Amino acid sequence: MIENNPLNDYIPIAIFLAVILGFAAFILISSRLLGRGVDHKDKMKPYECGVEPKHSSRRRFGLGFYLTAVLFLLFDIEVVFLFPWAINLRGLGTAGFVLMSVFIFVLGLGLIYAWRKGALEWD
Repeated sequence: MIENNPLNDYIPIAIFLAVILGFAAFILISSRLLGRGVDHKDKMKPYECGVEPKHSSRRRFGLGFYLTAVLFLLFDIEVVFLFPWAINLRGLGTAGFVLMSVFIFVLGLGLIYAWRKGALEWD
């Protein structure tokens, strides 16, 4: 075996990938061979918490779902920015406090605007 070959470092990774792929193939093949494979009408239905589906899954959703998702992401990202700011508040000093206060104020204005426009209502 050549000791200075840089490809020697990748041998454990190749063995690991081979074991993973072999295990995945074993599981898939054994479930296909050992499984009953009986189709039943209830088994082929879409699962929706035990409730019979009333409409096709291809129908369009109302705009309120997308708007709610965007608002959730907006305020979720706000919280992501608040954690590091809160941890480093002393190191940032007064300038960091003022800038984050402006940031929270602008997001608060956005929340008030969305609230007044009815974006948070489910009607």
